[in-house]
Amino acid sequence: MELTWMGKYRTFVEMLIKYGNSYAQSYNTEGDYGISTVFSPSQLQVLEYILENEEKNQNMAEIAARLGITPSAFSKNVKKMTQKGLLEKYHTSENRKNVIIRVSELGRKVYEEYTQFAYRRVYKEIFEILDTVPEEYVEKFTHILEISARETQMKRLTQKEVTLIKIDE
Repeated sequence: MELTWMGKYRTFVEMLIKYGNSYAQSYNTEGDYGISTVFSPSQLQVLEYILENEEKNQNMAEIAARLGITPSAFSKNVKKMTQKGLLEKYHTSENRKNVIIRVSELGRKVYEEYTQFAYRRVYKEIFEILDTVPEEYVEKFTHILEISARETQMKRLTQKEVTLIKIDE
């Protein structure tokens, strides 16, 4: 059966799905990425977010919500990364239940190694292509990715919601 609903965008949608599937397969798989410490892309995201937002002193629940992952998944990543020496945990003086996470010196070194590796391996080529694209097109493409991410995060519709959608049609 020929699928025609995507029209001329079939190849684009296929590549978007392929990227999503590829990333999903690697998300929790630890690798060495050509550097001194093994970690997973999900751990890298945690490390990167904490580095970018150090001055905010956010607690673990706030960071998990911002990253769009469950507190449990966040906590597992933090535990693994703390055991590797990439992160350090601190309690706030006002509330011992609030745990503040900081990137250790080793974590900073590993992140620097990773960014150099990732730039050479992937992002240099992507950035060179993006440099040839007008800024407004980059913004539109970014918006397309944002829509795709938002919709893939949607929870499954309940039967009641499906029924209401059908009634509205």
